[in-house]
Amino acid sequence: QLQASGGGLVQAGGSLRLSCAASGRTFSTSVMGWFRQAPGKEREFVAAMTWRAGSAVYADSLKGRFTISRDNAKNTLYLQMGSLKPEDTAVYYCAGRSGPFTYASMRNSDNYDYWGQGTLVTVSS
Repeated sequence: QLQASGGGLVQAGGSLRLSCAASGRTFSTSVMGWFRQAPGKEREFVAAMTWRAGSAVYADSLKGRFTISRDNAKNTLYLQMGSLKPEDTAVYYCAGRSGPFTYASMRNSDNYDYWGQGTLVTVSS
């Protein structure tokens, strides 16, 4: 199970840190990632990280503003978001995958096995 938290209302230019706590069969996790879905839009990839090595991939448009990290001891994934813009407003979901993966597959939501409930981030102008 994944439990996302940390969303809220923030002004443009501000920062937020999202957390995703994993429980259950976490030993089998190979990749965890963040996706987001804005109103009326499709879900899009934000960032992902390999669970053991901590290798990260980012959506090109978000690189430099968002940072993904994890704490293996706490089984928690984080997303530090900075210089937020109104277009970052969305429900942010964390997701996990067990088993083999490729770095290319990390960007595709279809390759994730389990999902958190989402946390809403609203950026006001």
